Amino acid sequence: MARTVVAFGEDDLRALAGARSFERGLGYLDAVRGLEVGESSVTAVVHGTDVYEVELTIGGGEAISGWCDCPYGQEGNFCKHRVAVGLTVLRRAQTIPHQRAAARARASGLEAWLSQLSRDELLALVRERIAEDRELRRCLELRAAAARSDLGTVRDRIIALIDPRPFARYGCVEYADASGYARQVAEAAAALRALTADGQAARAVGLAEEAIRVLGEAYGEIDDSDGVVGEAAAAVAEAHLGACQVARPDPDRLAEWLVGHVLGDDSEVTDLDPLDYGDVLGPSGLARMRQLAAEARRRRPSGWAERYLMERLVKVEGDVDALVALYAQDLDPSGSTHLRIAEELESAGRADEALAWAERGLRDCAAEAHIDGRLVDHVYLRYAEAGRAADAVAVRRDRFRIERSLAAYRKLRSAAQAAERWEAERVAALAALREDALRERGGWYGGPVLIDALFDDGDVDAAWREAAGFADDRQWEQLAGLSRETHPAEALAVYLRLVERLKEPTGDRAYERLVRLLLGARDCHRALGTQEAFTEYLAGLRTELKRRRKLMSILDRYGL
Repeated sequence: MARTVVAFGEDDLRALAGARSFERGLGYLDAVRGLEVGESSVTAVVHGTDVYEVELTIGGGEAISGWCDCPYGQEGNFCKHRVAVGLTVLRRAQTIPHQRAAARARASGLEAWLSQLSRDELLALVRERIAEDRELRRCLELRAAAARSDLGTVRDRIIALIDPRPFARYGCVEYADASGYARQVAEAAAALRALTADGQAARAVGLAEEAIRVLGEAYGEIDDSDGVVGEAAAAVAEAHLGACQVARPDPDRLAEWLVGHVLGDDSEVTDLDPLDYGDVLGPSGLARMRQLAAEARRRRPSGWAERYLMERLVKVEGDVDALVALYAQDLDPSGSTHLRIAEELESAGRADEALAWAERGLRDCAAEAHIDGRLVDHVYLRYAEAGRAADAVAVRRDRFRIERSLAAYRKLRSAAQAAERWEAERVAALAALREDALRERGGWYGGPVLIDALFDDGDVDAAWREAAGFADDRQWEQLAGLSRETHPAEALAVYLRLVERLKEPTGDRAYERLVRLLLGARDCHRALGTQEAFTEYLAGLRTELKRRRKLMSILDRYGL
């Protein structure tokens, strides 16, 4: 029943959060408060180290998503608080349709009630709210000042909203205060839009530019980890563009401001693209911008902002040769610039020149350990499309010689199989990986690529032969997992050896891995018909580690 009401289940939550966060989320079920159901989402607060707000999608046929304002959740992770809210929704799934219907009824009832109020009653309601809600009062005050053309008041209020000093308790705007500051910046953006709508677009242009300057100067001292201030600043930039589209300021003056902003130290906060103003600038403004960009480029040829601005202007002019010449002045050692040139030429229908540039990129970057993989893929695909199978394999082989990774091995295998020459290529590739393993014996982080390549080939027998002296614990565990049915005795020896190493570490992660190893050992004993030996071994282990109550609880949960 729950599957038809919400768009996820417990397995989805576990997969998104991982075993650790899922288990921790179970402990927060009693901490979920204020669950509110909307049309396709739910919101709630979860009481943990702090009180965190959570929102989850629960319908609409889309994958589960949402957010939590805890530090771990704001890094993009599916945190324990989201798990707790998701599990709460699943446990109340039968009531979700009723709660949705109730929410719709409340919204409809509110709309009907507001429609019936008289003018005096609505005014009384607004006055009541602005007496209690400072943010709403400031918003309406700005709208009122703009409506009566009190531009001095409007400017003072907008600059006050942008001013970060009231939020900089210790000389900077800390993470906890960033969202409050962002709300004020968003208010300023709304006031600028209202000013334009009320026929004061020219004034809005100047105020927006002043606001953008203040934001740029302050942004370096703001902890905007979740990007809320940046989003609000982008709204100010959009208000500036909207005002320019209405007011049509002098093109040359606007071009000078845009170039100054892009090349200045305060451009990061708005990420403003001057070409969005193309219609406002017109031919004369674009020409002035090109002139200023060229002068700036001559003064500082290596400047990133100067190069970006010139590239954007040349690109909009559609002069491919000029763009190629500009790119060619500063070729990146990774080959990424060669690829950009190839893509531009290919888009212009000049395929031969495009391939020549891409091939040059491979030659120029042949000895680089870190090359843009897209360049390698580009050349490989062009060779494959042209039926140049030998050349396509050579591209993958040459890259594998420099980058001895599992990803490079897989790409070589795919190319060689397509060309029906994998057997010979595999022998040479594995020989190279074996040399690496011998040279770096014991120095690998994550184990040698040789073992992972054999796993990827499905050659478990060869992996057993190569593992001794090379494989790390992760690879031994993977090898045992692949061999529980075919080589149960050898796999059991691996599991028991790894269990011994995990007797000392503590914590949820170590305990979860220990359980995983014990489950594997149990499967091996079953395959060998020695279940009694496992029961005896497990009893001894529990006695040895009995003081670790959390571990005992996890063992019980898994039936061990």
